[in-house]
Amino acid sequence: MYTMRVRDLMTNRVLAVGPDDDLSTLHDLMTEHGIRHIPVVDGEGDLAGLVSHRDLLRSSLIEQPNVSSFLEEAMLERVKAAEIMTAGVESVDPEDDLRQAAQLMLENKYGCLPVTEGEHLVGILTEADFVRLLAQGT
Repeated sequence: MYTMRVRDLMTNRVLAVGPDDDLSTLHDLMTEHGIRHIPVVDGEGDLAGLVSHRDLLRSSLIEQPNVSSFLEEAMLERVKAAEIMTAGVESVDPEDDLRQAAQLMLENKYGCLPVTEGEHLVGILTEADFVRLLAQGT
C-alpha cells in the first residue's frame, strides 16, 4: 500500500517574509495571493516563525470602524513581522506520513504546517491542500 508523504501534497512555492518586513507587506501578500498564513524566514531561509491573517488583524487597525486608510497604512508600516509572528511553530518534514501531519493539524487546530528540512523552509501544508486532495478524488 502506498503511503502518501507530506511532499506529495505540500505547496513548495511558498511565499515568505523576513522578520523586518512590515505588516503592510504581509497584508499586501495575503490579499494579492488569497492566503492566510505566511512563514517568516531568516536570511538563510530557516523558519523563524509564522504570521496568520488572524495575527495580522489582531495587531493592526485593519477592518476597524472609523479608522482612516492613512492611519491604517501608517500602523501597518510601523509594525514588523517579528513583533507579531508566532515563534517556535511546529513543522513537518517532507518525508513525514501525510496522515500523521493531518492528525497533528486536526488535534491542534492548525490551519497550516510549515514544511522544513532541518530548519530550512521548503514548503507549507494547509487545510486547502487537503480540500484540493479530496476534490480531486485522489
